[in-house]
Amino acid sequence: MSSPLVALFLREWRVARRIGGSGAMGVVFFLTLVAIVPFAVGPDPNLLARIGPAILWIAALLATLLCLDRLFQADAEDGSLDLFHLSETPLELAVLVKCAAHWAATGLPLVIAAPFLGLMLQQEAMALLGVVATLLVGTPALTLIGAIGAAATVTVRRGGLLMALLVLPLTIPVLIFGVSAAEAASGGTVPFYAPFAILCAITLAALALCPFAAAAALRYLGE
Repeated sequence: MSSPLVALFLREWRVARRIGGSGAMGVVFFLTLVAIVPFAVGPDPNLLARIGPAILWIAALLATLLCLDRLFQADAEDGSLDLFHLSETPLELAVLVKCAAHWAATGLPLVIAAPFLGLMLQQEAMALLGVVATLLVGTPALTLIGAIGAAATVTVRRGGLLMALLVLPLTIPVLIFGVSAAEAASGGTVPFYAPFAILCAITLAALALCPFAAAAALRYLGE
């Protein structure tokens, strides 16, 4: 990775870790959403153990989307986006680095927090390992897919809701195979490796395609 991209990664990391940045906001939302579920569905341990992986995945998805609406808007407001367009560094690489820094600041803390929150949902050790493994592989795909929506709504003031509406349908395959693999790890009806391999393939496809789609949207809106 060249030095401009390293500098961009560190800048995005510092911005996300500031007080009021997207990093802490995502973890707090994740914690709050998982914590209130037992109050809504009841304290039945068997029920919580059965739906726990799905709850953790849905909470991770919503927390990721919550933090993505400012991925490019802050750059558009302070003029940094214009510099990205004029820079010799390909815009696709800049988008990829911003997504990597955003995931490191917001997605990775969710993965680390998931085992502790899983204990609240009566998850056993194998189920916790399955949830952590699937979130580790699947949350980068959520960030990359969300970057397309963030780029498409960069000129829309308060476009967070519109971005979520655009992105949610695209994240359904990630959610399906993430939950399926997490449930399989705790003794589901299908082997763990089949849905986990598909989840890995989705993330690799998102890694290959999403930066180009997001960069194309930014170029179109910047013209």
